[in-house]
Amino acid sequence: MSKINLTLIQTFYEVARHGSFSGAARELNLSYQSASNHVRRLEQLLKGQLIESEQGAKRIALTPYGRALYNQLNPELSIMLERLTKLVESQRSSLRVGMPQAIFFYLFPSVLASFRESFPELEVAAYERDTVLAEMVKNGSLDVCISERYFGDPVVPQRLLGSYHLSLVYPAAWGAPPAQDDIPGWAVGRPFITFEPGQTLRNLAIDFLGRDGAVIQPAISTSGSSSVKRCVEKGLGFSIIPSWCIQPDDDTITSVRLSNLPEVRVYFGSASFLQNHPSVSALFQTCQVELAGPVLDRPPENTPPYVAL
Repeated sequence: MSKINLTLIQTFYEVARHGSFSGAARELNLSYQSASNHVRRLEQLLKGQLIESEQGAKRIALTPYGRALYNQLNPELSIMLERLTKLVESQRSSLRVGMPQAIFFYLFPSVLASFRESFPELEVAAYERDTVLAEMVKNGSLDVCISERYFGDPVVPQRLLGSYHLSLVYPAAWGAPPAQDDIPGWAVGRPFITFEPGQTLRNLAIDFLGRDGAVIQPAISTSGSSSVKRCVEKGLGFSIIPSWCIQPDDDTITSVRLSNLPEVRVYFGSASFLQNHPSVSALFQTCQVELAGPVLDRPPENTPPYVAL
């Protein structure tokens, strides 16, 4: 079989996505006839019909063969083309990595220090996000994400790095800590500082504090653990944050490690076609060395690499 031109594949993909030759032609800045010719040429190369269309019809229909090919391409082709566009536009290679603000602030600098020893010329562009990481990888805005969410999406496969516990933190002037089972009752009437709506840690904390029917209304919400912790240090209220945010010299706050809450899992994800890319593989290995063990609890032995527990 002759070598298939990427242009033919892209034209078929856009025809299938738009449901018409005219829609694909507008998207690709082609003539209607060129779009049609590209698809016919691809059908000749593949020795099978991909599209059914009637003379004068505005819409097309995919054959079973065409539907199977489209399902294989979607949405991988869009991500790959976006990635190629970024590479062409950029004057130097880069790796775009997204993660929650707290993970970048507290944990990622040690990863970067080790990673850049092997890739000193590679620009690492960090995006501090929480709720939109999967979408950013899927639309080509990110190459890699480190997340406390499991997406369950084959387009963004994830590997478990490890897990961590949460801690209650409050101003030291408030006195002795409550027993863990008493924390929901202790929290009633006290100002609660937490993360922005939709963030994973906010949801976990509110579920825990409201488990006996109490209604918890945050007094202050902000984007990341460093900002939340700063508010607690200033005596503005209490919070529930990752245990690794607590430092030995934090003498203005009291912390209680919450062993009665489930551990929070941390996943490393990437666009599926980048799984074996040298820089992505090296970054994953560096995260394992710097985080799994020194900071995070290691995942159980024989954990499947792309399956959530």
